[in-house]
Amino acid sequence: MATEIKCEKKVIREIFNMWYCIPDYQRAYVWDTDQVRDLLDDTISAYRENKEAQYFLGSMVLKINEKSENNVSYTEYELLDGQQRITTVFLILACMRDMLTDYPQYQNSLAGFVYQAEDAILQQPERMRIIFNIRSDVRDFVNEHIKPLHGTCDSALLKDKMQAKDVNISIRNMANAMLVAHEFLEENKSDIIGYLSYFLNKVLMIYVATEELQDAFQLFTVLNNRGVKLSSSDILKAENLKELSAADRTSWATRWEEMETYFGEDFDKFLSHIRTILVKKKQTTTLLKEFDEFVYSNQEYDRTQKKYVPRTPILRRGRDTFELLYSYYHTYQEVFDTDHSVVTGDYEITNYLKLMETGFGADYWIAPVLDYYRKYRRRGFVAFLKALDRKLSADWITAATPTVRMENVNAILREIEASQDSAALLQSKTFTINKSDFERVINGDIYGRSFAKYLLLKLDLIYRGSSTPMIPQAIASIEHILPRNPSADSQWVKDFSAAEREEWTNKLGNLVLISRRKNTSQGNRDYVEKKEKYFEKNIEMFPNSIRIYQNYPEWKLSDLKKNHSDVVTELLNVY
Repeated sequence: MATEIKCEKKVIREIFNMWYCIPDYQRAYVWDTDQVRDLLDDTISAYRENKEAQYFLGSMVLKINEKSENNVSYTEYELLDGQQRITTVFLILACMRDMLTDYPQYQNSLAGFVYQAEDAILQQPERMRIIFNIRSDVRDFVNEHIKPLHGTCDSALLKDKMQAKDVNISIRNMANAMLVAHEFLEENKSDIIGYLSYFLNKVLMIYVATEELQDAFQLFTVLNNRGVKLSSSDILKAENLKELSAADRTSWATRWEEMETYFGEDFDKFLSHIRTILVKKKQTTTLLKEFDEFVYSNQEYDRTQKKYVPRTPILRRGRDTFELLYSYYHTYQEVFDTDHSVVTGDYEITNYLKLMETGFGADYWIAPVLDYYRKYRRRGFVAFLKALDRKLSADWITAATPTVRMENVNAILREIEASQDSAALLQSKTFTINKSDFERVINGDIYGRSFAKYLLLKLDLIYRGSSTPMIPQAIASIEHILPRNPSADSQWVKDFSAAEREEWTNKLGNLVLISRRKNTSQGNRDYVEKKEKYFEKNIEMFPNSIRIYQNYPEWKLSDLKKNHSDVVTELLNVY
């Protein structure tokens, strides 16, 4: 017999006469200030523009669960999609209830949308409108600070919860949402009764519900494909959870939330790195389609035969996927959160990771780092980081196309997978660079090129060594020693001809990093004055810059040429 699927639109008043649970496999409550405020601002704007018009808030996907308590039957709806909006409205209703101290009759009405008190005569059990099964500490917070009348009014406690690092992310965001709601309601207090009536009777949602969890998950996915804004990680999670038993679903949903909390908005990026490791091809479509077509599919397109042929999936949905992601999550933590100097005695690993993170901008280097470390741990890790940085930066500097650069990353991933020995891996031709092109580029004008700052950071790393940590300044900028536009009466014009300035001003040997924003009038000073008044306070974090201003008492053409030769030689030695 086909499963019945219910679909209906309901206004908020009707929605909160139903019972809900947020299951343990759901994600945390993650809405921030902007999202909560947008919901409130949009609905009050709609109310003020046309009090009779309805406002569509969104959709919900529900699984129907028939329940019985004290011999009283009722229907509870398991929230698969829409829980962020529903939770937000739930919190807003609780805040509305608590601020209407001058209207006790309305407080009683609103209280019923948050919590149903026990009533022996009506055989009505005590029950929250939403049961938060995502975590026990979230349930405790709701029972202590949302369920009771005036429970949302302790702003000091809510601020403490919002700012505490050891508090569950759902609790932090709930506390913040209630602070935002109270601020909004106070701002609009003079119009609150009319707005409240509109909110309850004109704001509506559409829900679709089914009794079968598998069908509900499918609806969840279909809605996403038709434009409902769900993240790739949400759908990937739902598709894999439906493959698990009920017992496994709870434990893996908790671990997923752990990963999601750790990565925050970058969780989809992390999943994209794992896709790259598994597929080893340039991503050509959405992350979800990539997983469906290249990771989970049991067939692939054979270009020779011009047809799809059977194959073993790279990875299976369900437990295999969760175990792999969780393993790489721990690898990520070990690579990026560990103080490697405690184990190795120096900062070489940390400094090369920081160089690539700061200098490259793009994060395509992370996939091979994770893949190598998961396989070989620290064995040969420093040598691998140096080889990877050398290859990827040289491709960039010599103007390899993005497609070629990505293919070279995938070639390195294939070599890691095929390798049996970390030392032999580094002898692979995949790490070969175009040395002549590299030397030609770094000897030319580099100022204004996308890689200029990276090369200066690389020089800093070379001159720093591994005894101290590399801490690039967020506002580091590139400064010319010989300025681009010296004044006509300056020493620069006396010491350098126009042709010499044209040839040498934008070369690597004339560039340094400084840690404060440029000041053109200061930057055009003569060298001796510039050293004393401009650079002393601006180069404290940059060894290459310090070296130049300590070793060169003046800056003539011969000095510039010598420094250029020195820094180019240092770079060529590592490339």
